[in-house]
This record gives sequence, structure tokens and C-alpha cells, in this order.
Amino acid sequence: MKTGKLNQSLIYISLVFTLLMIAARMIYTRELYGLYLVWNLFLAWLPFACSLLLDKAYKKSWHYFLVLGVWLLFFPNAPYIITDFFHLEHRSPVPYWYDLLILFWASWNGLMLGFISLMNVEYSLSGRFSAKAVNAAIYIFIALCAFGVYAGRYLRWNSWDVVTNPGNIISDVKFIALNPEDNLRTWGVTFFFSLLMIICYKTLKSLQHYRSSE
Repeated sequence: MKTGKLNQSLIYISLVFTLLMIAARMIYTRELYGLYLVWNLFLAWLPFACSLLLDKAYKKSWHYFLVLGVWLLFFPNAPYIITDFFHLEHRSPVPYWYDLLILFWASWNGLMLGFISLMNVEYSLSGRFSAKAVNAAIYIFIALCAFGVYAGRYLRWNSWDVVTNPGNIISDVKFIALNPEDNLRTWGVTFFFSLLMIICYKTLKSLQHYRSSE
């Protein structure tokens, strides 16, 4: 169930239109507001790019799992853009609806990049492992992604902190695991974000099956 060339073209067209809307806003207001979205869209594109490299790394196991690890590391950046709605407010002279549309479009791009990369990963893993193992791995990836979204928004982690600052991450995870009653927001965000992503992902896959069965 890999992404076809047409789908990739549509993804890039959607990304370009979002960037054009951000650029038009900057030109109109002469302000750099929106650059954070450009950066977040780039980070959302990275797991998509990694998922396309899995086939090339397939023959060498250590290359394959290295690419898979990098994909998982950046995977939360794709749906993370949804949380940028926290920044939404009326900033004159730009109409409120325009900023709303930019954020919605950026979030859509992030979700699509994330879900298509997950489809590519699932397709790739199915060539190495059993269907049950792959299905379990997908649920684990989604749960880790949801926690990553929480950690990025509230704990202000970055993907590269896993390499540059692992001590603080281990400390935070240990505190959350040992003190669940003091971290209800953590579990709540992780659970409901996981549920949202699972439903969206299953819906997209069912639509693909529906189209292919016609």
C-alpha cells in the first residue's frame, strides 16, 4: 500500500500552497509570523522522506532499522502541527479566517505526511514480519507518537534531544511512569491523541480498500 507518484505530487502541491499562504501573509504584514509553521512542516516532512528510503535500505538490516529508528524519532513531528492551533488568535490586519485556514491546512499536511509515512512503514514491515507483529508495531508506533506530541508541546522536547539530551528525557519518563496520579494530563493527551490517530489511520486505510475493491 505504498504512496503512488500521483499521491506524492498532491502532497507536495498541498505543501506549496500552504507555504504560499504563509509567504503572502508575511509580505502583506511585513512580519515574520508563520516561520514556525514552515519549520514544523519541514519536520513533518522528514518522517515521510525516511519512509521512502526504507526500500533502498531493505537489503541491509542495520541500514533498514537505522532508517526505521530515525523515522520513529521524527514521526511525532507530523501530527504535532495540530497543537499549533494553540497559537491561533486574531492578529490585525490579517483576517481571523485566513490564519485559521493556514493552521488547518498546515495541520492537514502534517497529518497526511504522518499517515502516509506510517502506511509506507507498515507495507515495508509486512515484508519482514507476520501480520500480527506488524499490526502490534503500528499500534505501538502510534502510542509513542502521541506521547511524543505531548512531550513536544508540554515538555518542550525536540526529536534530537534523544541523542543530545537523553538524561533529562529518561528522568522525565521515569517521573511520569512512577507518578501516574500526578501526570493525568500526560496520560489523557497520550490516550486521546492515540485514539484520534488510530481512528483516522484506520479510516484512511479503509477508504483505500474501498477504492481498490470497486
